Amino acid sequence: MSLPDRRTVLSLLAALLIAGCGFTPAYAPEGAGTKLRGRVAVQVPATRNDFALASRLETRLGAADAPAYDLGYSVTVYSISGGITPDNETTRYQLKGSVAYTLTDRATQARVAGGTVRNFTSWSATGSTVAGIAAEEAAAARLMQILADDIVTRLIAELP
Repeated sequence: MSLPDRRTVLSLLAALLIAGCGFTPAYAPEGAGTKLRGRVAVQVPATRNDFALASRLETRLGAADAPAYDLGYSVTVYSISGGITPDNETTRYQLKGSVAYTLTDRATQARVAGGTVRNFTSWSATGSTVAGIAAEEAAAARLMQILADDIVTRLIAELP
């Protein structure tokens, strides 16, 4: 008599444990991810960073056809030196950002979810001035994408 593969047994055991705790996939029918899809009106962007954030949020949440929620946000971004040579020249920068967000129910004006997400990216300062500016803009776009993904993840986790 042969014994089953250990990975198969562990996989079945993990599936039973997950099913027993009431786990529901976020994008399953009636999951938190589908409750938000196409139902969140994202605040109108005012800056380049706001635009990148709002664009990614709408990509992840879908365009608001029949909005039930309003998502307001406030973006803060600043850069600091990340690497300095012995000659006191900066070779790397870090771009740190945070977004304070609030999801509000349109019908009741009640706050449904909210908080602050923080993250960072960096870029190299070596090379030409044009390359440095392009690298900084790319880092800002990456940062807004990361922050928007963090917001969506938290919203899905917070919704009942």
